[in-house]
Amino acid sequence: MFLRETTRKNKDGSTVSYLQLAVSEWDRQRQRPVSRIVYSFGRTDEPKVIERLRRLARGILQRCSPEELVAERPDWQVVNAWPYGPIHVLEALWQRLGLAEIIHRHAGQSRLEFDVERALFAMVANRALAPCSKLYCWQQWLSEDVWIARTRDLQLQHLYRALDFLKQNRLSLEKEIFFRVSDLLNLEVNLIFYDTTSLHFEIDEEDEGFGEHDEVRGSQASGGKQYAAPRKRGYAKNGRSDVPQIVVGLAVTRDGLPVRHWIFFGNTVDVTTVKQVKQDLQGWQLGRCVFVGDAGTVSADNLERLALGGGKYITCMPVVRGGEVEREVLTMPGRYREVTENLRVKEVIVGDGERRRRYVVCHNPEEERRQQRHRRKVLEELAAELSSLRDCRDGDGHSKRACELRASRRYGRYLRQLKSGHLKIDRAAIRQAEKRDGRFVVHSNDDTLSPEDLALGYKQLMRVEQAWRTLKSSLKLRPVYHWAPHRIHAHVSLTVLALLLERVAEVGCQDTWRNIRDDLGQIKVAQLLGPEGELWQVTEPRQDALNRLKSLKIAPPPVILDHA
Repeated sequence: MFLRETTRKNKDGSTVSYLQLAVSEWDRQRQRPVSRIVYSFGRTDEPKVIERLRRLARGILQRCSPEELVAERPDWQVVNAWPYGPIHVLEALWQRLGLAEIIHRHAGQSRLEFDVERALFAMVANRALAPCSKLYCWQQWLSEDVWIARTRDLQLQHLYRALDFLKQNRLSLEKEIFFRVSDLLNLEVNLIFYDTTSLHFEIDEEDEGFGEHDEVRGSQASGGKQYAAPRKRGYAKNGRSDVPQIVVGLAVTRDGLPVRHWIFFGNTVDVTTVKQVKQDLQGWQLGRCVFVGDAGTVSADNLERLALGGGKYITCMPVVRGGEVEREVLTMPGRYREVTENLRVKEVIVGDGERRRRYVVCHNPEEERRQQRHRRKVLEELAAELSSLRDCRDGDGHSKRACELRASRRYGRYLRQLKSGHLKIDRAAIRQAEKRDGRFVVHSNDDTLSPEDLALGYKQLMRVEQAWRTLKSSLKLRPVYHWAPHRIHAHVSLTVLALLLERVAEVGCQDTWRNIRDDLGQIKVAQLLGPEGELWQVTEPRQDALNRLKSLKIAPPPVILDHA
C-alpha cells in the first residue's frame, strides 16, 4: 500500500495534482503486479485533503513506536527523547484546576507580550520534577531535559518577569485558586491547620529598610498595604541561627492541600503571626472554620483573638513548669477512653461557669515506651560523663566539659549544680518528665466537638508537617537563589503551587508523588526528523502508567504532540 500522486493539465496550461491511496496486488493471469486505487483523497491544493492525510498518519503512528518507524524508514531519525508522563499529568491537573484560565485572565490585564501562563507552569513543573535555579531551568532543563508545549520561545527574562507578575498578583490569585480548587474537589475547609517554619539564606548581612519592590497592595481584609518581609536573624527551627532568615506560615486543609501562605520577618515569633492569619482568613469568609495550631502559637492574646466573632480553635498546650497544665490538668485523676490502638483520651475541665477551660489529655502508650527507652539511654550516657568528670583532676564542676553538659539540650534538662559546683543528676526533673511521657494536652473552645474529635483533629496537624517536609525535600524550597525580597516571595509561591499539584495527585492515587512520578516516567516523547519535517511522537504507555492515569481520571497523551 502506498500514496500515489497523479496530475492533470487544464486547458489554460495549469496543472492539478491528486492524491490517492493505492495497493499493489499480483495478477495471476497477467503474471505481474497491478495497482488498484483504494481511496482518493482529492486535490493537493485543498486544505481538507492535507487534514485527511494527517489523521491517517496519526492513526498509523499509534501502532508504531519511534524505533519501529526509524527501522522501517531509514530516512527518519530520532533526534532526541524526553520523559513526558509526569509533565502530561501536571499539565492535565493544571488545566483541570483552572490555574491556566485564572492566570490568563489576570495576565490579560497586564498586557505582557509573552505567555505568562506557560512561563509559570514551566517553573512550577520544574519545582515538582527537578528543582533548580531559574537560570538552569531555562538554560538546561527546558531546552534539553523535558518537552513542554509552547515553551521553546521563552527567554530567561520571561521567567523573571513571570515571577514579578506572580508576586504582584499573589493575593488575588491565591484566593481565586483556592476557591476554584475547593469547588472542583469538594474540599472540607471546616478545619484549617496552621504552622510556621524558618527559611535561611547563605548570607551574612540582614536586609535593612524596604526597597521599591517591597511594597505591594494587599487585600482589603489585610488592611491596605503589606510589606515584604526582609531577612533577619531570629530563632531558627533548623539550627541555622548564624545566618539571616525569613519565617513562612502555611495553612492547609485536612487533606494537606495548601490554603494560603504568609511570609514574615526573620525575627518574628510564631505567636505574633496568628493575628494576621486570623484577619486574612476572616476576609475569605470560609464559614464555620476551626483553627488548629501547635504549642508555638499559644498565648493568652492569641486564644482571645481566635475566639473573637465566635471563632473556634484547637491548640496543643505547652507544658510550662508550675503552669496550669502541669499543675492541674496532667495531675487530674480519671480514666482514659480508647480511641485508636495507640491513642487514649481523658477530658479535664478547669474552672467554673464562663471562665471554665476545656482540656483533653491524649496518651500514646507506644510513644511513652519509646520515650522511656530513650531517657534510660541518655541517663546512662550522662552517668558515664559525670563519672569521667570526677576522675579528672579539674573535676570541680568548672571545667569546660561541665559547662558543655549543662548547656546541652540532650543532657542539661536532667542536671542540677550543687553549691560546691559539682554536677548531679536531677531526680525531680526525671520524675516530672516521666509524668509527660507519651502525653500531650489539647485545648479547645468548641463544646460541640467530642474529646475524640479534638484529639484526632489535632493529630491531623501532621498534614502541615508533611507539607513542610515535601516543600523542603522533593520541592527544594531551599536553597533560594534570589536576593530581592519580591523574587523570594514569588519563589515561595511557586513552590506552594507545585505542592498543590503534588497533593492533588497523591490524593487521587493514594500514593506518594515519588512513586507516581516514577511510574509515569515510562511515557516518553521522541523527536523524529525526516524528509517531511519534524515530528514529536509519544510512546505507548505501560500498564503501571495507565493505572496512574486511570486513578487520576486523566486520558493518555495523544500519540502525535506536534509536527513541523
